[in-house]
Amino acid sequence: MKITFLGHASLLIQINAITIIVDPFISSNSLASNINVSNITADYILLTHAHLDHVLDVETIAANNPNAIVIANAEIAAYYAIKNIKTHMMNHGGSWNFDFGKLKMVNAIHSSSFADGTYGGNSCGYVIESQHKNIYIAGDTALTFDMKLIPMRTKLDLAVLPIGDNFTMDVDDAIIAAEFLQCDKILGYHYDTFGYIKINHEQAIKKFFNAGKDLMLLPIGESIFL
Repeated sequence: MKITFLGHASLLIQINAITIIVDPFISSNSLASNINVSNITADYILLTHAHLDHVLDVETIAANNPNAIVIANAEIAAYYAIKNIKTHMMNHGGSWNFDFGKLKMVNAIHSSSFADGTYGGNSCGYVIESQHKNIYIAGDTALTFDMKLIPMRTKLDLAVLPIGDNFTMDVDDAIIAAEFLQCDKILGYHYDTFGYIKINHEQAIKKFFNAGKDLMLLPIGESIFL
């Protein structure tokens, strides 16, 4: 499994020959100017909620990849289905076996609406169980006891957690989340993009290290392999 950080909360996940893009917000992110949205190929577009900083480039990517399938909650899937984009709708607690592995939609605590005011349903996170590795993508969320449920079903190899504060968990809450998840390997996201969510990288990494955990803060465009 290869995971590439595309800035903010955008990830490109490659599992064997399948490519998944998560929450694409690239074209208006000045920090991601080295990423060309038009060059992105994807089989799936995985969405955690409807805020603009998570769905901005969905239609561009879908237009360039007409066979790509948007995976999201019922409300978001219906929004894009009307635009003749292929979709697979899910809801909290549900799972589905895709060609890249088993995907489960889990809880997140956050608001959700499109830029035009359309209701975006409830925010969510996802657990991906692939052939060899399991990951949790938290989405935008507060710290929640529901995270304790995830390791009861799935042993995680990586947790992707928001750490920017103001709109989501901060670093300290993310450390508690990692404890709840029983996962020591963390990829941080949803930080630095805006003034509200700028963080001290060195301090964040040190806090995780002192808690016995590894926080990775990838430069935009760089990847990790699991």
